[in-house]
Amino acid sequence: MLYPDQRLSQVAVARPVDAAMMAVGDAVRAAAAGVEAYGLAAAHIGHVEPLVVVSLAGQNMARDYRVLFNPAVIAHSDERTFGPEGSVSMPGIDVPIARAIWVDVAFDSENGERQTLRLEGFAARVAQHEIDQVDGIFFLNRLSRLKRETALRKFHKSQR
Repeated sequence: MLYPDQRLSQVAVARPVDAAMMAVGDAVRAAAAGVEAYGLAAAHIGHVEPLVVVSLAGQNMARDYRVLFNPAVIAHSDERTFGPEGSVSMPGIDVPIARAIWVDVAFDSENGERQTLRLEGFAARVAQHEIDQVDGIFFLNRLSRLKRETALRKFHKSQR
């Protein structure tokens, strides 16, 4: 689904993990693998569900996807670094976004057990990007108005 689909700005409300949510998780994992994404949120395939798929492997490594149900960043470093980010919903657009260099992420497993995972570097960036999407924050919202408008003009021009 392409930007500006309204599902990309909807907040996915946390709920107990059930068979329907696990089925969406499987579909998101398959979609991520199909496009070799580092991460993907359910909204990218049209589902407003509180789940993301994240590869915990480093950049340029084979993907090792993990489904995180009801994910939330519960702690993060104060130190931030800029890095390029894009979206399957806005192909061809990469912009520098500031992100924490590490995050602690709480999430539910398929069994509904709450777990915590510390992610650093590139995996932390991917998790923050995708969890933002669950929270209804599209990556362009992290840019200044001028940079966002520039990215949007470039995207609209590429779609002609």
